[in-house]
Formats: sequence, structure tokens, C-alpha cells
Amino acid sequence: MKELPEGLKTRPVEQMDVPASQDIVRMVDSWDNMGFNAKRLAKACKIYEEMIRNKECVKFFALSGAMVPAGMQKIIYDFLDLGFVDVLVTTGANLTHDIVESLGDHHLQGFLSESPQTNETLHEEALNRIYDVFMPNQVYENMEDWLKTFKIDPKSSVKEALWTIGEHLPEGSISILKKCAEKKIPIFCPAITDSGLGMQLSFLYPGLNLNHFSDLQDCINLAWDSAVPGVFIVGGGVPKNFIFQAMQFSPNSAKFVVQLTTDVQVSAGGLSSASLNEAISWGKVNAHGDTSQVHIDATIALPIILSYLKQKKSQNLI
Repeated sequence: MKELPEGLKTRPVEQMDVPASQDIVRMVDSWDNMGFNAKRLAKACKIYEEMIRNKECVKFFALSGAMVPAGMQKIIYDFLDLGFVDVLVTTGANLTHDIVESLGDHHLQGFLSESPQTNETLHEEALNRIYDVFMPNQVYENMEDWLKTFKIDPKSSVKEALWTIGEHLPEGSISILKKCAEKKIPIFCPAITDSGLGMQLSFLYPGLNLNHFSDLQDCINLAWDSAVPGVFIVGGGVPKNFIFQAMQFSPNSAKFVVQLTTDVQVSAGGLSSASLNEAISWGKVNAHGDTSQVHIDATIALPIILSYLKQKKSQNLI
């Protein structure tokens, strides 16, 4: 069997920290005069800028996939900390990995291999592969031990349970959960049972039955009360749909919408790849709204958008 590269287990993934940059602003402005996804990304930056500038806009942020293992934890943290997000809807995977990093464990830089033998070796070494990132099995044991140190109200909504978890993470943690708890940002995870965190909670609380419908009503109410809804989507899947269905049953459909996606097979009928124009037919997106669907890897686009917004904020332009 193939051996793992020497020193692999000591190379953690860096959680990227991006500064404000006038160079990024100039580059985005240049892209605005180009074509293809360069122009779409420039438009995405400017739509988000307008969402922040418009004081009536409620900014819904859909975060799918597993962005934290790739190094996006600090990026998302900054979006929350700087007030660029009013409502967060995310996957259980992102929250699981957020806890892992916040407790001092790390995801590891790995390599991409579809060799059955190599992946068998990873399994024998108790390393789980997430594309080209590895996560040791040990982190689940550490998370379970930590979750035992406090109690969650079994009558909580998912949002309230996540706030409780965030409150108990170590002080000073660059944590998505902790920042949402501190700022009382509504954080919804409609598919929490489809995650390591969900499984750990089910093991610790066999009778736990968090109120998912309370979260659903909360999200619909937030959409209903939004004079100017804005939606920013990383990926697609459940977080995209959870926000869009709230828009569908609200009087005000989304006026601003950005989606970063690598899904392109629109003919397959899936929501992740569905065009934003398709959402107009459902009443989820305003027919006269400002939208940009960018076909790009979010690990490239998110740091650019954040740096752009940070620069605008540093100049008191938003």
C-alpha cells in the first residue's frame, strides 16, 4: 500500500484571513468591463455592496457544502463580525468543522487520489478525506467529550441549540457558531441531522427532538418582515432552498440575489444548478431584481468579495 507523505499530519489547513485591498477593488472594477464570469463576479461584489448600503435590506446568507475544511472559517466569521450577514442558513457539515477548528483540532493539508489502495490506507490511518483535505477521526471523540460539558434544552429550536453550543465554545475562538451566538444572528441548519454534529447530539441526547418547525416559521417571518430582502448563496442545496421557500411565501421576493456555484447542468432539474431567473416563476426572486449567478469555486470568490467589501467599509462607503 502507498505510504502517506512524510510530515502530512503536522500541516494544518490555514484558515484564510484577507485584508481590505484597493488593488482588489481596482481589479473588480476592471472585471466589470469584461465578459463571462469575470463580469459576473464583479457584479456579485457590487450587488453585495448595495445590499449593505441599503439600510432596509435584510441580508440572508446561504452557506452549503463544507467550506471550513478548505480554509474559509475566518472568511465567514468576518462576514458575520462586520455586519454583512443578518440571517445565516448553513449545513451541519460547516458547523461540525467549525467546532473542530474552534476546539483546537485542525483539518490537514492532503492530496487528491482516487486510488482505492491509497484511500484504504487513509482509512487504516483513521483519516477522512474531503477532496484534498484530511480530517482525523480523533476530532469526533474530542467534540463528543466537549459536548458533554454543558446541557442543551431539549425543547430548544435548532437555532437556540446552536446558540447554546456557540456560547460554550472557547473565548476568543474564530468561530462561526460563537459569533452568531454573541451577536444573536439567527442561524438555521435545517438538515442538522445529516452531519457529524447531528449524530453526536443524537448519541448524547437519545430523546432529543429539536423544534425544526420553529426555525422554519422564524425564517419565513424574517423574510415576511423584510422590506428589501437580499440573498447571497454559496453553493446551493438545502440552504438555498430554505431561504428561497421563505421568500416564496412572503409578500416581498428577493430584490438582490447572488449565487456562487460550480453546478452547471441546469437541464437536470436540480435546485443547486437552477438559474436565478427560474426562481422568478416561483415568486422567490423579484422579476426586477438585481442578480448575478457566478460559476466559480467559492474558495476563490469569497476572499475576493470579502476583501472588496472590507475596502469599501474602510472608506466609509458602506
